[in-house]
Amino acid sequence: MSNTGKDPAGLSIAEDRMAAEVARDQAEEFRRLAEEAREVRDHHREALEAIRQERERLRDTAETARLASEEARIAAETARTASEEARAATEAARHAVLDAVRATADTLNVSLEQMKVVEELRRALRAVQDVNKLETN
Repeated sequence: MSNTGKDPAGLSIAEDRMAAEVARDQAEEFRRLAEEAREVRDHHREALEAIRQERERLRDTAETARLASEEARIAAETARTASEEARAATEAARHAVLDAVRATADTLNVSLEQMKVVEELRRALRAVQDVNKLETN
């Protein structure tokens, strides 16, 4: 410093103090801004982590839904197969019933034919008996 009250850069002590105070104020403002930026960054990190966790939860939910859908598809296929088998069994049973009805009808027709033959034999026997009575008389 020289005798004039100025430093080697030509500034007075009061100016130096003001410049230092301004520099301190600016440094404090930058520190405050940096702290706010850190808080915003931390908030963004938390938000990103929440989004990541939600994506993971949705991915798990989608996988669960996919598995349930696959199980439902398999159950539907099993039901369709069972339905086809039941339809085939019903058709076979219907044919068996038709065959049984036909067999019963055939049996009844044979019985009817046998009854007709028996009736004809009775008539013939009565006729023979009538002829024998006439001859004996």
